[in-house]
Amino acid sequence: MKRSLASLILLLSACQPSPHETQPPAPPSAAVTVTGPWLRATPPGAPVAGGFLTLHNGTSADDRLLTVESAAAQRVEIHEMRDEGGVARMRELVDGLPLPAGTMAELKPGGHHLMFIQPTRALPAGEQVDATLVFERAGRMPVVFEVRPLGAASPKPHQ
Repeated sequence: MKRSLASLILLLSACQPSPHETQPPAPPSAAVTVTGPWLRATPPGAPVAGGFLTLHNGTSADDRLLTVESAAAQRVEIHEMRDEGGVARMRELVDGLPLPAGTMAELKPGGHHLMFIQPTRALPAGEQVDATLVFERAGRMPVVFEVRPLGAASPKPHQ
């Protein structure tokens, strides 16, 4: 009987998954932060609105902004601006915006930015627009964009 019980315990322990299989992956860190989200105001019927913010990845793992969702536009695209031979060219980052560990990405006029395509209504200065940033590792992050006047520029960094 002792031998049967010992054999059963040994058999059951051999069937247990390894610790790596039983532990869920580490949760994403809350150290990916967003500061200063804002949109440029749009007149009625405007086909796009520019969105800007600063992302900081304070984690030790690379991440990526995959997409942005908002009911305020038909879709939101992540874009970059490049100077190619003195001509500014804009293109969508279809694979998202890389956010390496420990770095900051500033989405600003003339650089990386968000394009709110086909806004569902005019976006007057002073309003707020809800959106959700979707990251590869950090997951979904709600954010509220402040709508600033049409000619608004990025705020000056604190000295």
